[in-house]
Amino acid sequence: MPQTFAAADAVELAVVERSGFVESRHSGAAVVLSADGVVVERLGDVESPILPRSSLKPLQALACLTAGAPLEGEMLVLAAASHSGTDRHVSVVRDILDAARLGEEDLGCPPAWPLDQATRDEMVRDHAEPARIRMNCSGKHAAMLLTCTTTGWDPRGYLEPEHPLQVHIREVIERLIGEKVSATAVDGCGAPVYAMSLMGLSKAIHRIGTASQTSPFALHRQAGTLVRAVRADPWAIDGPGRPDTIAIERLGVFAKTGAEGVLVMVAPDGTTVTLKMLDGSSRAATAVALRLLERAGALTSADVADAMQKLPLSVTGGGRDVGAIRPAF
Repeated sequence: MPQTFAAADAVELAVVERSGFVESRHSGAAVVLSADGVVVERLGDVESPILPRSSLKPLQALACLTAGAPLEGEMLVLAAASHSGTDRHVSVVRDILDAARLGEEDLGCPPAWPLDQATRDEMVRDHAEPARIRMNCSGKHAAMLLTCTTTGWDPRGYLEPEHPLQVHIREVIERLIGEKVSATAVDGCGAPVYAMSLMGLSKAIHRIGTASQTSPFALHRQAGTLVRAVRADPWAIDGPGRPDTIAIERLGVFAKTGAEGVLVMVAPDGTTVTLKMLDGSSRAATAVALRLLERAGALTSADVADAMQKLPLSVTGGGRDVGAIRPAF
C-alpha cells in the first residue's frame, strides 16, 4: 500500500468555537492554484495519496461524456452529483435510466434513504422503503449504465474495475490528474475510487473548471459543457440548503464535495482550491475553501461573508447560537 496522508503532515484548517472556547480543531491539507494553474498556496502534505471519494464524480462524468454518453443539462449535472434524493432529483435519474432502456433494479448502488429530510419524512409517512434511486450516487450510476448501452458495452458487471467502462474511466482520470493512480478501492456506492495526490486532483479540477466550450480539443469542450451545466442548475449537484448548492448559487463557483472531508472548488476566474480534512469531517470544508479563494483574491470578502451566513456553521447551546465552525485563518 502507498504511504498515506499522516497527522504529522497536516495543518490546522478550521476550529469549532463554543462560547469563546475552541472545542475542536480540524487539521488537513489544501492546495490553491491560480487561474493559470500556478501553485499559490499549499498547506500540509499535498503529494501523498488520498481517496477523493465523490469529488471524483466530475472526472467520472466527463469520462462518460468522452465515451459518447448523450448527457446534457440536468442529466449531465446528476451524473456528477451527490444529490439529496428529492423527487426532482429522482425524476432526472429516471430520465437517464429511460434513455438507457434500463430500470432502477439495474442500478448497482445500494438502497438508501434520501439525504433531504423533508423527502425522507414523506417517504416514512407513506411507509416507503430505502431505494437505490434515492441513493446520492444514483445519478452517477445511471450515467454509467447509459454509457454502457450507448457504446455497446454489457451493463452487467459495470462496477468491476476490469469492465471496459471502468478501464476507460480510469484512463481519463489518469490523463486529467497527470499521474498514475496509486491504489483502487471500493467507494461507498460500490463504484471504483482511485487514490491520487491532492495535487493531482487539483490539477484535474483546474483543467475542468477552466475549460472552454469553444476549445479545439473535445475533452476540454466537454469539460466546459459540464461546468456550465452545474452552474446553470446548482440544485442538481447537491440539494436545497446544502453546501455545494449554496456556494454555486451565491458565488458562481464550481464545487464538489466528497466524503471523508474532501472538497474541490473553482472560482469564476479559474482559481482552484482542493482540500482534505484528515479526520474525515466535511462540516468546515466549504468555509475553508471559500476563505482560501478569498485569500487568493478570487472572491471578495463581502461575498464570502454573505455565503458563510447561509452555510450550516452555527454551534448551538440551549436552543440558541453560542459559537461557530470557522476557518483557522
